[in-house]
Amino acid sequence: MAKPEEIFPESVLKAIGGKPVKNKLSVVVLSGDLDKVMAAFIIGTGAAASGMEVTMFFTFWGMKAIQKDGIMTGKSLFGRMLGLMNRGGLKAIGPSRLNMGGMGRWMFKLMMKQKGVASLSELYDTAVELGIKMMPCQMSMDVMEYDPAKDFKPNVTEPVGVAKFLEEASESRVTLFI
Repeated sequence: MAKPEEIFPESVLKAIGGKPVKNKLSVVVLSGDLDKVMAAFIIGTGAAASGMEVTMFFTFWGMKAIQKDGIMTGKSLFGRMLGLMNRGGLKAIGPSRLNMGGMGRWMFKLMMKQKGVASLSELYDTAVELGIKMMPCQMSMDVMEYDPAKDFKPNVTEPVGVAKFLEEASESRVTLFI
């Protein structure tokens, strides 16, 4: 596969800050909805499989996608209440519309299985195998009272601030917000 610098002139490869743009995808995962998290992982794994370096930055509800299944979060009263309402993990994620008290999640999972579509867990495992960098947002983690040592799945980086993600995104050919 050709490197970007072999295809594009140097002027095209320069980002606003003067840094060379790499064959890289950066994704902000803000949503914790099944369809949106699924889209983020499908795009991310597709990009990684085609040779792109991929960074996914999980913030607020998007952190449900990197949370261990069945883990309750929070230390304070409000944090525990939020953890109870926001049961994270890939198994708990419902669709953005028509969830119908969990019926929609069950229906979508069944339909995807019948059509041979990879599950969220399979997409996550593929992302790990392809070396996708998964970064939780420090500020969101603090507000929502996540404990990075016990709440996140393996292969999630140490929490980072927005400046670190922006550094990653400034070198990317493509940046998405899902």
